[in-house]
Amino acid sequence: MKKKIILSSAIFFLLFLIFFLCPPAPGQPQGKLVLTLEESIRLALERNPFFLANQEKITEASASLREAVARFFPTLNAQGTHTLDEKLFTLEFPSFIPGQPAQRVRVDFTRDYQMGFSFSVPLFTGGKLVSGFKQAEYNLRATEESVRQAKLDTIYNVKRAFYGYLLAQKFVEVAKEAVDLAAKHLENVRHLYEVGLASRFDLLRSEVQLANLKPQLLRAQNQVELAAINLKTLLGIDLAQEIELQGELTFKPFEVEEKELLEQALAWRPELSGLRYQRQMAGELIKLARSADLPTIAVGGSYNFWANYLNFKKGNWQSYYSFNLVLSIPIFNGFSSSAQVAKAKAMERSLELTEKGMVDLIRAEIKQAWLNLKQAQETLLSQEKNLEQAQESVRLAELNYNEGLATFLDVSSAQVALTQARTNYSQALFDYAMAVAQLEKAVGKDEDE
Repeated sequence: MKKKIILSSAIFFLLFLIFFLCPPAPGQPQGKLVLTLEESIRLALERNPFFLANQEKITEASASLREAVARFFPTLNAQGTHTLDEKLFTLEFPSFIPGQPAQRVRVDFTRDYQMGFSFSVPLFTGGKLVSGFKQAEYNLRATEESVRQAKLDTIYNVKRAFYGYLLAQKFVEVAKEAVDLAAKHLENVRHLYEVGLASRFDLLRSEVQLANLKPQLLRAQNQVELAAINLKTLLGIDLAQEIELQGELTFKPFEVEEKELLEQALAWRPELSGLRYQRQMAGELIKLARSADLPTIAVGGSYNFWANYLNFKKGNWQSYYSFNLVLSIPIFNGFSSSAQVAKAKAMERSLELTEKGMVDLIRAEIKQAWLNLKQAQETLLSQEKNLEQAQESVRLAELNYNEGLATFLDVSSAQVALTQARTNYSQALFDYAMAVAQLEKAVGKDEDE
């Protein structure tokens, strides 16, 4: 009996370890995930595969910079050969005895084992190494700006998906309120019909109105699911993971002036900074093309030793060394250098014009985003007043209908107007939030600045 108790206790302890202490399998949904906007942005920047793929470009550009630095250092190489088979050189000596054949001697002028070391140090390359290094450095800076642009795009897309989910939830609330209001009105009409104060026609229209609103509620609920899928995809989380968003669509005044926003955009926009770095790269490319006509100087040397047998006894190996000063002067290359210079200059002019065009586009984008923000703000304030009036209209229509001073059509029209006012107000909140997000993206300032 005692052994059975001990065995049962051991099994219980083992099950406890399995179910309570062991971590769950990776990727398995862990209950409901509560997300704020800030947490959603953080997850997207950590998990979104498209943004992570862009970040790898920085690693690639950094490796190219290290490669450019490596060209300044000396190179050292070692080599060794082992001759497996060879044809010996035969020397023939005439015989000093008349009538005797000539004497043949086979001579081995090679060695079966040969080893050596060689090195080379660049002294002057006409600026090729310096220009190559600066090109790689500017390329890294331009790549960082490109990744920053991808970050801004990711943040904007997360905000759109996050606010879109909140808007879809608002539409569900509006649809539910419309269904509840229609159901409440149906009960009121049914009560009046039973006491003879309402017609059967009004009762039927109330039932039809309620039935027509239920599919709208189902469509709104389906839009919430679709919005959740879109947000989960952006955040790189499992589609089976349940989420709950903490936040709401609210109005927060945006008090920065248009002139200040334009100044910030011209200083912060990654596309503009990236073009400036690319233009500097083109300038270095011009120097690199011109350096092709300049001489190069390098110091090199080698140390070689050989033997017929692979042992390291004293006297078995013979050796020699050499040091060289190498001067290379280009004389004629078919005018390729001048063509490369012209090509690099054209690239520099193209980037300069593109930069000027980008400045004009940024000015227009800031202006458009500013006007959209003002329009969204005015629309929101007007819809807020409209919602208050629609709510009061429904209250008065219901009251007058109960007193026999209004028709069913009056009540129905007031309810439809209220539903539309609630929908418009929610949409106005979303439009204002997105107008702010668009303006922040147009300025080029990310969440860390």
